[in-house]
Amino acid sequence: MNGLGGLNKSENGVVIGLVQLQLPVVATPADLAAQTAKIVAMVGKARRNMATMDLVVFPEYALHGLSMDTNPAIMCRMDGPEVAAFRAACAEHRIWGCFSIMEYNPNGNPYNVGIVIDDQGAVKLYYRKLHPWVPVEPWEPGDLGIPVIDGPKGAKLALIICHDGMFPEMARECAYKGAEIMLRTAGYTAPIRDSWRFTNQANAFQNLMVTANVCMCGSDGTFDSMGEGMIVNFDGTVLAHGTTGRADEIVTAEVRPDLVREARTGWGVENNIYQLWHRGYVAVKGGAMDCPYSFMKDMVAGTYRLPWEDAVKVVDGTSCGFPAPERAYGESAATAEAAE
Repeated sequence: MNGLGGLNKSENGVVIGLVQLQLPVVATPADLAAQTAKIVAMVGKARRNMATMDLVVFPEYALHGLSMDTNPAIMCRMDGPEVAAFRAACAEHRIWGCFSIMEYNPNGNPYNVGIVIDDQGAVKLYYRKLHPWVPVEPWEPGDLGIPVIDGPKGAKLALIICHDGMFPEMARECAYKGAEIMLRTAGYTAPIRDSWRFTNQANAFQNLMVTANVCMCGSDGTFDSMGEGMIVNFDGTVLAHGTTGRADEIVTAEVRPDLVREARTGWGVENNIYQLWHRGYVAVKGGAMDCPYSFMKDMVAGTYRLPWEDAVKVVDGTSCGFPAPERAYGESAATAEAAE
């Protein structure tokens, strides 16, 4: 089904390219401009690399590197020059693109944002990371949910970011909203390699959904990102895997959203996303359509609490050098300061 990495594209195929981008150091506006130009050049490389490619995906932190610097001078805005450059590159090369920015937030910490731009240069998907990688990351928790769009060739497309993919509820939400392809961009470093691999496969299999996943690659002199571009079929089979750790390599494969749709409607055994709400339909008509899960009920009720809640030791970012926050979720920085 891989079609030799997309070289032999089928009528219903979508060819995805995952860029294992060299991890940069970005500390100044000049650095930001230079890295923007590097990404734009890589969009061109992707198009030249494979004429059949429909979507090129850049990792989380492709633009900002792993410094966790929240300096407003290097934060982006959706109407700023970086996004404009990405839009122009997609239009010029007639290719869809997925990009990462750290977005200025006047009401608090910056947002970790992923965007998908179509082959005409229009922003089609805008996502704020729901689960920053605490306690390491300082980003504001996302507040827009998980959008699902009509992507290349009409495929239903979703995007999550890095640590998001460690929560099975994230992939389930993507699939529940119709996603046939879920992108997962990341900056993960080598200690996460094994969990990265098995969660990418589990997210695909449990939801009968293609997952396309990629990390930054190489070293910035401090951190070593791992690349590990993985395209996983809806049955959990790995279609392509960048295991060499070669920076700026583009890992490619063809995926088939039409076969995802066929599996979701035709599978009996292991059609788990359907069977979640139709438990035991062999025994009872339509299956049991209830919610037997305490954690779901408690989250909705606002009473979610672990049995070991009071024993949890790391509950803020102070262990990673960030000050303990005093502002509640949904409260602006200005409001919090005024209350003091």
